[in-house]
This record gives sequence, C-alpha cells and structure tokens, in this order.
Amino acid sequence: MRETPHAVVHYSEIGLKGGNRPFFERTLAQNILRRVETLGGQGRTERLSGRILVHLEEPWPPSRWTEALSTVFGVAYFAPAYLTSLEMSAIREAILENLPPGPVSSFRISASRDNKAFPLTSPEIQRELGAAVQQKTGWPVRLKGAELDIGVEILRDRAVVYLGRVEGPGGLPVGTSGKVVLLLSGGIDSPVAGYFALKRGCRVIPIHFHSRPFGNWMGSEARAREIVRVLTRYGMEPYLYVVPIGKQQREITVRAPVAYRVILYRRLMMRVATMLARQEGAKAIFTGESLGQVASQTLESLAVVEDVAGLPVLRPLIGLDKLEIIAVAERIGTFSLSLMEGDDCCQFLMPRRVVTHPHLQDVLRAESAVDMNALAQDALKGATRVEV
Repeated sequence: MRETPHAVVHYSEIGLKGGNRPFFERTLAQNILRRVETLGGQGRTERLSGRILVHLEEPWPPSRWTEALSTVFGVAYFAPAYLTSLEMSAIREAILENLPPGPVSSFRISASRDNKAFPLTSPEIQRELGAAVQQKTGWPVRLKGAELDIGVEILRDRAVVYLGRVEGPGGLPVGTSGKVVLLLSGGIDSPVAGYFALKRGCRVIPIHFHSRPFGNWMGSEARAREIVRVLTRYGMEPYLYVVPIGKQQREITVRAPVAYRVILYRRLMMRVATMLARQEGAKAIFTGESLGQVASQTLESLAVVEDVAGLPVLRPLIGLDKLEIIAVAERIGTFSLSLMEGDDCCQFLMPRRVVTHPHLQDVLRAESAVDMNALAQDALKGATRVEV
C-alpha cells in the first residue's frame, strides 16, 4: 500500500450510547488527534455515521497509522484509506493501484452503502470490483476467512477504499467515564489494572508509594515512571504522584504489632490515596489486587484496607490469575519494566508471619498505638507530582 494521509476509524460500543453518542464521538475524535500529534502528525477528524475519518496534512505509511491508532480506546477497527469520487472507475483504480505486490492466498470485497442513491447495490459493487481484482491478479475469492479483505464504503459524496483492516483495542474513549486514581506499585499487576481503567474510559492518575529514605526507592520510582510513560500511549495522564512513606512505615513498625505491619501500611496508603483523589477530583481508586494471590489479598484483608477508603475501590483484576495478568502485561509492554530493580514499599521490614484473615476490631486495636491520620497527613505533604 502507498502512504496515505487518510484513515477510517470504526467504533462499536459507542454506537449503543443513544443520546450521549455525540459526546463519546467527540471525545474519541479528540483522543485520536492527540495520539496522532504525539507521533508528529497534524490534521483533523471528520465525524460521519458510524465512523470517523482522519485527515493528515502529510501522508503516513500503514505502519505509522497502526502505531497511532492501535492504542486508542474506543476504536473497534481502523484502516489507512484512500478517498475517491463515486465513479466506479475511480474506486476500481484506487483498489488496483494499491494491491500488495506479493501473492495473496485469497481475497474478498466488503462493500457498504450509506448512500442508498448509489446506482449499484452492495453485492453488485462486490462482484464488479472482485472481478477486476481477479482479472489483474488471478487471486481466488473467499467470502469467509480471506487473507485480504478489501473494504469499500460508499458515502454521500465520496467513496472510502482500504485494503485490510487492523483491530483496535475496543472499550470506551478515555475521558468519558470520569477521573480515577491508580495505586501503581510498579509490579506486574497494577499497570494492567491501569490499562483496564483506561479501557473503560477513565482518566487515570497514578500514585506511587515508596519507602524513601530506605531501600532501593530510587529504582522503584524510576520503574514507575517508565511504566507510566508506556501507558501514556493508551491515554494515561503524563504524570504521577510520588509519595515517600518510609518515615511513616518506621513509625508503624515501632508502635504496632509485627503481624499487622503490612495491613497498616496498606491502610496508610489508602488514606493518602483518598486525599490525593479528592484533590484531583477523582471519583474512585483502582488497584491491581487479585483475590487470594498473596496474603494481603484475602477477602478479609481487602475489606479492612478498603474500610479507610472514602471512595469506591475498583479491582479489575479480581478474578484473573497470575498467568492471565502476565499475558496482558506482555501485550501492552509493561511486563519487562515491572522486572526492573526497585523495592516494593510493602516489603519494608516485612515480618516472617503476617495476618491473613484480619478482623476489623483487631486492626483498629493495632492502630490505636499509632496516629494514622497524622501519618497520612504528613505523607501527603511529601507527595510530589512528577512529569514523565
């Protein structure tokens, strides 16, 4: 295929939104342009029935279009496209000039007509154009499972032609479901949770806790920054909040029962996350917890930690096992980053044995020796916003 300044973008879930559909379409169009601009492109979008056309000032190769649009949530599928007049001769020429040079095992023509005044029906368009391709190449036609699907969309005033399409990530456009914060440890799970929050249309603000001045906190922060940088491709905010809690953790270890340290660490972080979320106008807290994966993720542990959250706590990974989470992390490009060196703040002075099925009254008793609200306020004062 030649380079082209045009692409056609189709969506699916947005089409079910009824009266709110224009809002979702506008947001998707804005996100497409924002992503295009991060790769050096300039242009505009055109919203049509069931699709969005993207027009750039300069043509892009198909690989650049794929890089740009395959990470925009709300996109069902897309294709670099060529615009022609409504003359069948022009449509035929656009197809024949852009056929791949190598052999193709099979092909099909997929035609649709928004313009019902067009003189040919969709099957007639497919037969005429298919015959032209077959005459030039000798390739066989296969209506199901064809290697090359050539799309022709007849609009009111022009036709859109594309050779092959690329699946998008689906979901809802980022920004249509409100703002949330993400507890980003830098491990394997929490970046995947952030990805799923983005996929459901949330604006995601990451919060990273580390144990400065203890342990390899610099490695932990560097790892979190790299993960956020990768997730900006999917629409994550290009910054994170970094909150050192080493001093507060030391206070907990001195005053609280040993077996409850991790629970109290997590309740501290949830308190701080709630305060930061309210400062940012966020409506929920996302975490990467998966039920039963580690000792701190039993139902009882999750409940006593959530007890101090002043906002809904959402856990998109709750029913996934580790292998399923790793598969997503590898696909989105965060898995290798999560293996970078850096100390998890929950491992700070980790006791040999921890409470796995805590009761709230026992947790409150363990906290009674520590002014947790004061520790949370102190930690909040040390929070910094770091641009990536």
